[in-house]
Amino acid sequence: MPSREPSWWYSATPTWPVHVLTPAARLYGEAMVRRYRATAPARAAHPVICVGNFTVGGTGKTPLSLAIAEQLRVAHRQPWFLSRGYGGKLAGPLRVDPARHTAADVGDEPLLLARDAPTIVSRNRPAGAMLIASCAPADAVIIMDDGLQNPSLAKDLAIAVVDCRRGVGNGRVLPAGPLRAPLAFQMSLADVIVVNGDRETPLDPDFEAALSLFPGPLIRAHATAAGDTSWLKSRRVIAYAGIANPQRFFAMLEQLDARIIATRVYGDHAAYSEREALELLDAAKTLDCDLVTTSKDLARLARMPGAMAELHARSKVLAITLSFSADDRQQLMSLIMEKIGAHSPRDSSVMP
Repeated sequence: MPSREPSWWYSATPTWPVHVLTPAARLYGEAMVRRYRATAPARAAHPVICVGNFTVGGTGKTPLSLAIAEQLRVAHRQPWFLSRGYGGKLAGPLRVDPARHTAADVGDEPLLLARDAPTIVSRNRPAGAMLIASCAPADAVIIMDDGLQNPSLAKDLAIAVVDCRRGVGNGRVLPAGPLRAPLAFQMSLADVIVVNGDRETPLDPDFEAALSLFPGPLIRAHATAAGDTSWLKSRRVIAYAGIANPQRFFAMLEQLDARIIATRVYGDHAAYSEREALELLDAAKTLDCDLVTTSKDLARLARMPGAMAELHARSKVLAITLSFSADDRQQLMSLIMEKIGAHSPRDSSVMP
């Protein structure tokens, strides 16, 4: 269920919940490793680029997926997104239609992705790849949003995204920390690590030490605002977000000289209620502020009734994109094109 992550996941000093949950975390991590190693992955008819992360939420996977899609189009390849549809009730496989589906149907991230390129939601990743094979052209490339730890579909290139400040938190596995599996095991699954943050921003010390053990390439990227942001200068705003790392969103608003009068934080991927929508609308009226949110939050409000529809109409969005230096972009695209070129449809085991 969508929820707020515990603050002690990112505390340098272990607290009592960490000690209490460590045995469960050890069992969970061991089970994840066994499951991965016991599964024979299916191979898709099209190349698969996986964009995942080592921890739960808040690293920049979706902006990176969109950036890769744009670069693929430049290279005359057609991107197709494949997502499990976290937060949605439909298991798929199905193609997302933003004019018909809501976040309650398919999740907020697939709705965003579907506005950019064809998007398939499927709990069963090989089944999703089969649907893509049935309708996508030969030059299509699958961008699998999340799924680094999912062994069911073979990946031609596995990318792990890490936030430079958050790193891997306390380095513990769920539920004692934010890691989805033991870090050393997860690093063995990744071909490349993208560190999300300015080069001037120091890395989390524990994660910097872990990175020294990674044999693959490290690429830096940083989140920037997309489009014209001049409207934010000196604007009084109430900033609200239901994402894993809302402080990064609030900090960007401040960097753009917005006057943040109040902030509201909700659970990651959480659906807004009528009451919450009314509270935000009333606060904006009382404080004489504009409402500003993220693209994901606005996606969860799309095609909803009542006060949520009004909140959707009155909210402005600060859209985020990932930027790279010319050298880092070239290195990433070289890796992508190399792996795409090495993919052979003859090896496919998910084709009918």
